[in-house]
Amino acid sequence: MYSFSRAPWPKSLIAICKDKRSLSQVHALMILTGIFATGDSNGQLIASYAKSGDIISARNVFEESLQRGVSTWNALIIAYSRKDSPLEAINLYRRMILEGIRPDSSTFTVTLKACAGLLDLKTGEEIRSHAIDLGYKNDVFVGSSVLNLYAKCGKMDEAVRVFDGMPKRDLVSWTTIITGYVQSGRSLEAVNIYRRMQKEGIQGDEIVMVGLFQSCANLGDPKIGLSVHGYMIRRDLPMDVVVQTSLIDMYAKNGLLNLAFRVFEKMSYRNVVSWSALISGFAQNGYAGEALELLIEMQSCGFKPDVVSLVSALVACSHIGLLKLGKSVHGYILRRLELDRVSATAVIDMYSKCGSLSSARALFDRVNMRDLISWNAIIASYGVHGGGREALSIFLQMKDTKLRPDHATFASLLSAFSHSGLVEEGLQWFKLMVTEYKIQPHEKHYACVVDLLARAGRVEEAHELIQSMVDEPGIALWVALLAGCRNKGKLDFGQKVAEKVLQLKPDDPGIYALVSNVFAAARNWDEVARVRKVMKNTGMKKVPGYSVVEVNGRLHAFLMEDKSHPQHEKIVAMLEWLDQEMRKMGYVPKTEFVLHDLEEEVKQRMLCNHSERLAIAFGLLNTGPGTRLLITKNLRVCGDCHAATKFISKIVDREIVVRDVKRFHHFKDGFCSCGDYW
Repeated sequence: MYSFSRAPWPKSLIAICKDKRSLSQVHALMILTGIFATGDSNGQLIASYAKSGDIISARNVFEESLQRGVSTWNALIIAYSRKDSPLEAINLYRRMILEGIRPDSSTFTVTLKACAGLLDLKTGEEIRSHAIDLGYKNDVFVGSSVLNLYAKCGKMDEAVRVFDGMPKRDLVSWTTIITGYVQSGRSLEAVNIYRRMQKEGIQGDEIVMVGLFQSCANLGDPKIGLSVHGYMIRRDLPMDVVVQTSLIDMYAKNGLLNLAFRVFEKMSYRNVVSWSALISGFAQNGYAGEALELLIEMQSCGFKPDVVSLVSALVACSHIGLLKLGKSVHGYILRRLELDRVSATAVIDMYSKCGSLSSARALFDRVNMRDLISWNAIIASYGVHGGGREALSIFLQMKDTKLRPDHATFASLLSAFSHSGLVEEGLQWFKLMVTEYKIQPHEKHYACVVDLLARAGRVEEAHELIQSMVDEPGIALWVALLAGCRNKGKLDFGQKVAEKVLQLKPDDPGIYALVSNVFAAARNWDEVARVRKVMKNTGMKKVPGYSVVEVNGRLHAFLMEDKSHPQHEKIVAMLEWLDQEMRKMGYVPKTEFVLHDLEEEVKQRMLCNHSERLAIAFGLLNTGPGTRLLITKNLRVCGDCHAATKFISKIVDREIVVRDVKRFHHFKDGFCSCGDYW
């Protein structure tokens, strides 16, 4: 008589089952024929149930099996692993050991993967030790899983030791170690491993390339990225949306926006992440207008903005002072997404940089879960608006929450003291930063204190602080000292500092302009000519000053003595009327701020046509009475325009907010929030 229990048909039938119903029918037939209780097809049945999504039936088959070999255990462990239930997989492994079943390579490989998913290093090391005891030390699959465990848990030194001890390293092993370094923030090591991989003749795949692009983005070095991109093109490796998006991100973070845009244009398929990477790149590199145009184009292509693209839009609004659009983005986030810590901090920063400090503070007060970045943002906000005492008050509140300040916190706090003239407070907290918080000052902290002293006219003390530094002071410190000398009229000392700055051969035309201005203020026209000659010979051009004003949600930009605007005649008429009214109130033009050897009348006319004056006049012409104006200038506001704007705010009964390259000035009723200290 033919024995059904020994027939091969169950496995064949299970293999061709396409859904739960057919599996259930074969399962029932196995029970009726007695194969289910004693046969060896249960592992395959468990795997098939799990593959169909029925993990409960898979578990029932396992529990009802009278004979459970290692393949049956592995089938359910794998099923739970694929079901994203790593804890169940580990619990089954432990039960398997208790029942005396000897694990094999597949058992260890899958359970180690489960430990990696849970970041459970302790259990993973126990399983690894068991695998070694059973002779699987040199098993390539077990080794790769151990490597993945250490990499996922950030234990890269241990991962490298495992990697170096593997007798047969495959592409998966190399990929794991490279991506592990990337995820651990150790980008340089990731690049070095890739170079080692090349020397051993191993060809990388797309996953390796993505890791390398991320490393190059983090390192700020596009050379390797360019090389890898070229390698992929030469070998005709597939570049899917993930690879191309990583390329865009890498080029954008290195300031190579043309290359980023070229990759983006050639993409056959784009997703939200691709758009967001490009938008973020433009926003972070100062191309705010282009970033906002891309956001609009993204929406017109049917993509809904995600948090990254919206935060980038907020950054763009912050750069150019576009408050109306910033409010719209804030509203969109509230309606469509959740205001998390990242987006909340970006909104706080946007309101602050668009001149609405009260809105920034109101939002900060409503954020429940504040992290250090949120606190740093609001401290910096008060600092740039000249609220040094308020910044200190918030800092002390943060201390009460047990959050520990970091380098960025103290940089923002010291900067706030500098903008408010709180010299003694700044010196005190600079000392406490080192003695109480054990934070060694970086150059940015020294620059803040030098700026603090120099703004107060204590340039000799600032110079002594620079000379006391252990490390060689960078150019930023000398520039801060030079600016203080210029602003406080310490021109003899300033010319000596200017010579030091020139010796360092700066590559920023703005620094040369400052040096030139110091010599010009001292009427040292020969030195002015020398500096301008250096700029000409090196191909540098002075950055032209411009001012931007937002009117009805649109930005209008003005250059000095700009005659191109359609309303030019009305703007000139408004300025002439304002000049007459100001003179009645006692205004006297401060022609010393025109750093050219010209006639007095010409100097006065030049002052009247500074870009911020043109922007203010246009704003007054095109907004209703009482409307607050926000002017954004790319350079420091000059002393004459500062004095004039105080008069204008009184004449027109308006609040006029001017954001220059250093800080905010809130003009109202003939006074400025800076108290004439800036």
